[in-house]
Amino acid sequence: MSVLPGDIFLATPGHRESTRWVVGGVPIEGLLPDKEYSILSSCGIVGELVGSSSQRKNPLGKVEFLGTLGLNKANLRDFSAISEEEGADKGAELYLIVGTSAEVGKTTAGLTILRSLLHQGYSQVAVLKATGTSSIVELLTYRDFGAFTTLDCVDFGLPTTYPSERADISPIFDRAIQYILGLPAQAVLIECGGDILGANVPVFLERLKKARPVDKLVLAAPDSLAAFGGLRILETMGFAADLLTGPCTDTPTLLERTQKLCGIKAMNMLGPRP
Repeated sequence: MSVLPGDIFLATPGHRESTRWVVGGVPIEGLLPDKEYSILSSCGIVGELVGSSSQRKNPLGKVEFLGTLGLNKANLRDFSAISEEEGADKGAELYLIVGTSAEVGKTTAGLTILRSLLHQGYSQVAVLKATGTSSIVELLTYRDFGAFTTLDCVDFGLPTTYPSERADISPIFDRAIQYILGLPAQAVLIECGGDILGANVPVFLERLKKARPVDKLVLAAPDSLAAFGGLRILETMGFAADLLTGPCTDTPTLLERTQKLCGIKAMNMLGPRP
Protein backbone atom coordinates (compact mmCIF):
# COMPACT_ATOMS: atom_id res chain seq x y z
CA MET A 1 0.00 0.00 0.00
CA SER A 2 1.41 3.40 -0.94
CA VAL A 3 0.41 6.99 -0.29
CA LEU A 4 0.16 9.47 -3.14
CA PRO A 5 0.51 13.26 -2.82
CA GLY A 6 -2.36 14.62 -0.74
CA ASP A 7 -3.27 11.32 0.96
CA ILE A 8 -3.78 11.15 4.73
CA PHE A 9 -1.24 8.93 6.46
CA LEU A 10 0.07 7.97 9.89
CA ALA A 11 3.63 8.70 10.92
CA THR A 12 5.79 8.44 14.01
CA PRO A 13 8.19 11.25 14.96
CA GLY A 14 11.89 10.53 14.99
CA HIS A 15 15.01 12.57 15.73
CA ARG A 16 15.17 16.29 15.06
CA GLU A 17 17.77 17.75 12.76
CA SER A 18 18.96 21.34 12.37
CA THR A 19 16.58 23.88 10.85
CA ARG A 20 17.33 24.65 7.21
CA TRP A 21 15.96 25.55 3.82
CA VAL A 22 14.90 22.22 2.39
CA VAL A 23 13.96 20.87 -1.02
CA GLY A 24 12.13 17.62 -1.61
CA GLY A 25 8.83 16.00 -2.49
CA VAL A 26 6.69 12.89 -2.49
CA PRO A 27 8.31 10.20 -4.66
CA ILE A 28 6.53 9.07 -7.83
CA GLU A 29 5.62 5.72 -6.29
CA GLY A 30 4.15 7.46 -3.24
CA LEU A 31 5.11 6.87 0.39
CA LEU A 32 5.74 3.24 1.28
CA PRO A 33 5.15 1.58 4.69
CA ASP A 34 8.13 0.94 6.98
CA LYS A 35 10.27 3.53 5.22
CA GLU A 36 11.73 6.66 6.81
CA TYR A 37 10.98 10.06 5.30
CA SER A 38 11.72 13.70 6.10
CA ILE A 39 9.43 16.46 7.31
CA LEU A 40 9.91 19.00 4.54
CA SER A 41 8.04 21.95 6.04
CA SER A 42 6.54 23.16 9.29
CA CYS A 43 3.03 22.53 7.93
CA GLY A 44 3.76 18.79 7.99
CA ILE A 45 4.53 17.87 4.36
CA VAL A 46 6.40 14.56 4.37
CA GLY A 47 8.51 13.10 1.58
CA GLU A 48 12.04 12.50 0.38
CA LEU A 49 14.64 15.14 1.14
CA VAL A 50 16.47 16.19 -2.01
CA GLY A 51 18.75 18.80 -0.50
CA SER A 52 19.11 21.58 2.03
CA SER A 53 21.17 24.68 2.61
CA SER A 54 23.01 26.15 5.55
CA GLN A 55 20.43 28.95 5.93
CA ARG A 56 18.25 28.30 8.97
CA LYS A 57 14.56 27.92 8.29
CA ASN A 58 11.75 25.62 9.43
CA PRO A 59 12.06 22.48 11.61
CA LEU A 60 13.23 19.43 9.73
CA GLY A 61 12.69 16.04 11.31
CA LYS A 62 12.37 12.37 10.44
CA VAL A 63 9.24 10.20 10.43
CA GLU A 64 8.50 6.55 9.73
CA PHE A 65 5.45 5.87 7.57
CA LEU A 66 3.30 3.18 9.20
CA GLY A 67 0.44 2.92 6.72
CA THR A 68 -2.93 4.39 5.79
CA LEU A 69 -5.88 4.64 8.14
CA GLY A 70 -8.72 2.39 6.98
CA LEU A 71 -9.29 0.67 3.67
CA ASN A 72 -10.24 3.70 1.58
CA LYS A 73 -7.60 6.26 0.76
CA ALA A 74 -8.56 9.86 1.45
CA ASN A 75 -7.21 12.75 -0.59
CA LEU A 76 -6.84 16.31 0.63
CA ARG A 77 -9.00 17.47 -2.27
CA ASP A 78 -11.90 15.49 -0.78
CA PHE A 79 -11.91 17.99 2.10
CA SER A 80 -11.64 21.21 0.09
CA ALA A 81 -13.45 24.12 1.73
CA ILE A 82 -14.22 25.57 -1.69
CA SER A 83 -17.34 24.34 -3.43
CA GLU A 84 -17.56 23.55 -7.11
CA GLU A 85 -20.29 26.16 -7.57
CA GLU A 86 -19.21 29.47 -9.05
CA GLY A 87 -19.97 32.42 -6.78
CA ALA A 88 -20.81 35.84 -8.16
CA ASP A 89 -18.03 38.41 -7.93
CA LYS A 90 -19.01 40.85 -5.16
CA GLY A 91 -16.77 43.59 -6.59
CA ALA A 92 -14.37 43.95 -3.64
CA GLU A 93 -11.23 46.01 -4.12
CA LEU A 94 -8.47 43.63 -5.19
CA TYR A 95 -4.90 43.92 -3.89
CA LEU A 96 -2.16 41.60 -5.21
CA ILE A 97 1.30 41.04 -3.71
CA VAL A 98 4.04 39.20 -5.59
CA GLY A 99 7.79 38.87 -5.06
CA THR A 100 10.99 38.10 -6.91
CA SER A 101 11.93 35.44 -4.33
CA ALA A 102 10.97 33.99 -0.98
CA GLU A 103 11.56 35.96 2.24
CA VAL A 104 11.46 39.42 0.62
CA GLY A 105 8.64 40.93 2.68
CA LYS A 106 5.46 39.86 0.90
CA THR A 107 3.61 39.00 4.10
CA THR A 108 4.95 42.14 5.78
CA ALA A 109 3.52 44.14 2.90
CA GLY A 110 0.22 42.28 3.15
CA LEU A 111 -0.09 42.98 6.87
CA THR A 112 0.67 46.67 6.30
CA ILE A 113 -1.98 46.92 3.58
CA LEU A 114 -4.45 45.07 5.81
CA ARG A 115 -3.85 47.45 8.72
CA SER A 116 -4.19 50.45 6.41
CA LEU A 117 -7.51 49.21 5.05
CA LEU A 118 -8.87 48.54 8.54
CA HIS A 119 -7.73 52.00 9.64
CA GLN A 120 -9.66 53.47 6.71
CA GLY A 121 -12.82 51.79 7.96
CA TYR A 122 -12.85 48.55 5.99
CA SER A 123 -14.36 45.94 8.27
CA GLN A 124 -14.34 42.92 5.95
CA VAL A 125 -10.98 42.08 4.39
CA ALA A 126 -10.42 38.56 3.01
CA VAL A 127 -6.92 37.16 2.48
CA LEU A 128 -5.81 34.41 0.10
CA LYS A 129 -2.28 32.98 0.16
CA ALA A 130 -2.65 31.71 -3.38
CA THR A 131 0.64 29.96 -4.12
CA GLY A 132 3.61 28.41 -2.38
CA THR A 133 3.54 26.00 0.55
CA SER A 134 0.81 26.19 3.15
CA SER A 135 1.60 27.90 6.46
CA ILE A 136 -0.91 28.11 9.28
CA VAL A 137 1.33 30.70 10.98
CA GLU A 138 0.89 33.19 8.14
CA LEU A 139 -2.86 32.69 8.00
CA LEU A 140 -3.26 33.13 11.75
CA THR A 141 -1.06 36.23 11.64
CA TYR A 142 -3.40 37.79 9.08
CA ARG A 143 -6.31 36.83 11.34
CA ASP A 144 -4.59 38.39 14.36
CA PHE A 145 -4.17 41.62 12.40
CA GLY A 146 -7.89 41.75 11.59
CA ALA A 147 -8.67 39.75 8.43
CA PHE A 148 -12.15 38.26 8.70
CA THR A 149 -11.21 35.15 6.71
CA THR A 150 -7.93 33.65 5.48
CA LEU A 151 -7.38 30.87 2.95
CA ASP A 152 -4.45 29.12 1.34
CA CYS A 153 -3.87 26.21 -1.04
CA VAL A 154 -4.94 23.64 1.59
CA ASP A 155 -8.45 25.12 1.47
CA PHE A 156 -8.69 24.35 -2.23
CA GLY A 157 -7.21 20.87 -1.99
CA LEU A 158 -3.41 21.12 -2.26
CA PRO A 159 -0.69 21.08 0.42
CA THR A 160 1.49 23.17 -1.92
CA THR A 161 1.35 24.62 -5.42
CA TYR A 162 4.78 23.15 -6.15
CA PRO A 163 6.10 21.64 -8.33
CA SER A 164 5.92 24.32 -10.99
CA GLU A 165 4.19 23.61 -14.30
CA ARG A 166 1.59 21.24 -12.86
CA ALA A 167 -0.84 20.20 -15.57
CA ASP A 168 -3.91 20.04 -13.31
CA ILE A 169 -3.72 23.31 -11.43
CA SER A 170 -5.67 25.82 -13.59
CA PRO A 171 -9.16 24.56 -12.58
CA ILE A 172 -8.10 24.62 -8.92
CA PHE A 173 -6.94 28.23 -9.22
CA ASP A 174 -10.17 29.14 -11.01
CA ARG A 175 -12.27 27.80 -8.14
CA ALA A 176 -10.12 29.57 -5.56
CA ILE A 177 -10.39 32.89 -7.40
CA GLN A 178 -14.15 32.55 -7.85
CA TYR A 179 -14.57 31.68 -4.20
CA ILE A 180 -12.49 34.54 -2.75
CA LEU A 181 -14.05 37.13 -5.07
CA GLY A 182 -17.51 35.82 -4.19
CA LEU A 183 -17.09 36.44 -0.46
CA PRO A 184 -18.94 39.37 1.17
CA ALA A 185 -15.73 41.38 1.52
CA GLN A 186 -14.95 45.04 0.98
CA ALA A 187 -11.40 44.20 -0.04
CA VAL A 188 -9.57 41.03 -1.09
CA LEU A 189 -5.85 40.71 -0.48
CA ILE A 190 -4.01 38.02 -2.46
CA GLU A 191 -0.43 37.09 -1.64
CA CYS A 192 1.50 34.87 -4.06
CA GLY A 193 4.12 32.84 -2.20
CA GLY A 194 7.39 31.97 -3.90
CA ASP A 195 8.76 33.97 -6.83
CA ILE A 196 6.86 35.23 -9.86
CA LEU A 197 8.22 32.45 -12.09
CA GLY A 198 7.83 29.52 -9.67
CA ALA A 199 5.16 27.75 -7.62
CA ASN A 200 2.81 28.07 -10.61
CA VAL A 201 2.50 31.82 -9.97
CA PRO A 202 2.43 32.55 -13.76
CA VAL A 203 -0.56 30.22 -14.11
CA PHE A 204 -2.35 31.86 -11.18
CA LEU A 205 -1.73 35.34 -12.56
CA GLU A 206 -3.06 34.27 -15.95
CA ARG A 207 -6.27 32.91 -14.37
CA LEU A 208 -6.65 35.99 -12.17
CA LYS A 209 -6.25 38.33 -15.14
CA LYS A 210 -9.05 36.51 -16.95
CA ALA A 211 -11.29 36.83 -13.90
CA ARG A 212 -10.96 40.59 -13.31
CA PRO A 213 -8.46 43.49 -13.15
CA VAL A 214 -6.27 44.07 -10.10
CA ASP A 215 -6.77 47.40 -8.35
CA LYS A 216 -3.32 47.61 -6.74
CA LEU A 217 -0.24 45.44 -7.28
CA VAL A 218 2.75 45.44 -4.91
CA LEU A 219 6.09 43.89 -5.91
CA ALA A 220 8.55 42.89 -3.17
CA ALA A 221 12.21 42.53 -4.10
CA PRO A 222 15.56 42.14 -2.30
CA ASP A 223 17.38 44.82 -4.32
CA SER A 224 16.77 47.43 -6.99
CA LEU A 225 18.02 45.25 -9.85
CA ALA A 226 15.65 42.42 -8.84
CA ALA A 227 12.82 44.96 -8.66
CA PHE A 228 13.69 46.22 -12.16
CA GLY A 229 13.72 42.68 -13.57
CA GLY A 230 10.52 41.76 -11.74
CA LEU A 231 8.72 44.72 -13.28
CA ARG A 232 9.78 43.65 -16.77
CA ILE A 233 8.56 40.10 -16.16
CA LEU A 234 5.21 41.35 -14.84
CA GLU A 235 4.83 43.49 -17.96
CA THR A 236 5.18 40.41 -20.17
CA MET A 237 2.34 38.87 -18.12
CA GLY A 238 0.11 41.90 -18.61
CA PHE A 239 0.53 43.39 -15.13
CA ALA A 240 1.89 46.73 -13.92
CA ALA A 241 3.09 47.21 -10.35
CA ASP A 242 1.88 50.24 -8.38
CA LEU A 243 4.38 50.01 -5.53
CA LEU A 244 7.76 48.46 -4.73
CA THR A 245 8.77 47.23 -1.29
CA GLY A 246 11.08 44.79 0.46
CA PRO A 247 14.81 44.95 1.28
CA CYS A 248 15.27 47.10 -1.85
CA THR A 249 13.84 49.93 0.30
CA ASP A 250 15.67 49.20 3.57
CA THR A 251 17.74 52.39 3.57
CA PRO A 252 17.05 55.86 2.16
CA THR A 253 19.82 55.29 -0.40
CA LEU A 254 18.38 51.97 -1.56
CA LEU A 255 14.86 53.38 -1.68
CA GLU A 256 15.97 56.34 -3.79
CA ARG A 257 17.95 54.12 -6.17
CA THR A 258 15.04 51.69 -6.53
CA GLN A 259 12.60 54.48 -7.36
CA LYS A 260 15.03 56.10 -9.82
CA LEU A 261 15.87 52.84 -11.59
CA CYS A 262 12.31 51.50 -11.76
CA GLY A 263 10.36 54.72 -12.23
CA ILE A 264 7.59 53.92 -9.73
CA LYS A 265 7.00 54.64 -6.06
CA ALA A 266 8.82 52.54 -3.47
CA MET A 267 8.04 52.24 0.24
CA ASN A 268 9.55 50.42 3.17
CA MET A 269 6.80 48.65 5.12
CA LEU A 270 8.77 47.60 8.17
CA GLY A 271 8.32 51.01 9.73
CA PRO A 272 10.94 53.45 11.03
CA ARG A 273 14.26 52.03 12.19
CA PRO A 274 15.34 52.65 15.81
